[in-house]
Amino acid sequence: MFALVDCNNFYASCERVFRPDLNGRPVVVLSNNDGCIIARSNEAKELGIKMGEPAFKIADFLTEKQVTVFSSNYVLYGDLSHRVMNTLGRFTPELEVYSIDEAFLNLTGLTVDWEEYARIIRQTVGRQVGIPVSVGIAPTKVLAKVANHRGKKIPGQNGICVLDTPRKIGEALETFEVGEVWGIGRQYRKLLNSINVYTAGDFLQLDDDWVRRKMTVVGLRVKKELAGISCLELELIPPAKKVICTSRSFGHDQTALEPIEEAVATYAARCAEKLRRQQSCAGMLMVFLHTNSFKEDEPQYAKNLVCKLPVPTNSTIELIHYTSAALRAIYKKGYRYKKAGVIVMEIVPEDRIQGSLFDCVDREKQATVMRKLDEINGKYGRDTLKVAAQGLGQKWKLRQEKLSPCYTTRWQDIIKVRV
Repeated sequence: MFALVDCNNFYASCERVFRPDLNGRPVVVLSNNDGCIIARSNEAKELGIKMGEPAFKIADFLTEKQVTVFSSNYVLYGDLSHRVMNTLGRFTPELEVYSIDEAFLNLTGLTVDWEEYARIIRQTVGRQVGIPVSVGIAPTKVLAKVANHRGKKIPGQNGICVLDTPRKIGEALETFEVGEVWGIGRQYRKLLNSINVYTAGDFLQLDDDWVRRKMTVVGLRVKKELAGISCLELELIPPAKKVICTSRSFGHDQTALEPIEEAVATYAARCAEKLRRQQSCAGMLMVFLHTNSFKEDEPQYAKNLVCKLPVPTNSTIELIHYTSAALRAIYKKGYRYKKAGVIVMEIVPEDRIQGSLFDCVDREKQATVMRKLDEINGKYGRDTLKVAAQGLGQKWKLRQEKLSPCYTTRWQDIIKVRV
């Protein structure tokens, strides 16, 4: 048996943890630069607020309906996600963190009342972290996804659904829209609808050979999982990324090279951190820069440059050196730039690097410096120690006018209780 635990309206719920006065009131969270709505509480959904809606278009409506609006606070969300996952780890020997707000639990071998166990999981996470969750339990991962969806959407389920018998599974799949099945995307939904397959139950009636031919072996695995045959194992160790990208839109359009160079240096540093975290090195990087294409009355410019590194590296110092050189090669005066980014590619394990006869970098010294850099920043907070090229003022930073405090990760933001 598998359980899928999914945090409800995660970003909005994170904001409510330290603002209980917002319980029962509409809450939305905005994307980078306070652009579009990316999270809504149930109350906000009931008002008809759509996901991805540009905030400026409905600003008056948000004010009229007294909707509380927050900028994205990914530091807070990441920390609360970590706390949720640590709490879930107590209920299973095997846990797969699927996303920031979802996790699969392997419950195989447990002899418990599944509904009661799901209730305990839900209550424990709510009590210890303050985040409401939905729990779906079933014999396979795909069915656990179906169960979780039903527990969240169907009135009276109270965030819990267990599909542990053929009868329960059959009833659930007969009414479950095929496009909602995990692993069946928009194009496959169109294909299936064209042959009058509208529910997961209809999908199960298809011939295996047809599914394999039209939807590849991935589609066939999904079908078998819906039939109760487990084909997808837990990924206990996340696979190393093959490409890492760090990019942001600037808080305000930039014209000068210096602030853009600081931004690109910071993006390179983030890529280096991620590489070291997965014990990898990159052999190639790309820097890109472009103006705002929506401002059609302004001159437009977009350019990128790919740079092959002499030796694969995860050194912040090296990556910043090459990204800065690439940026200077593509930067042009006279434009208002909206966004820049760094992508690292040709990623290999750090213990399988192909060296170079002409490499004059002291790799051992670089590795020692990076270890100390990570230790200090891990203990005292990100960018406590950083490369000078990343700058101090960071005028290019995202616009976050409605940012909540980092209650759990910054000393000055810890809630103070006055007696």
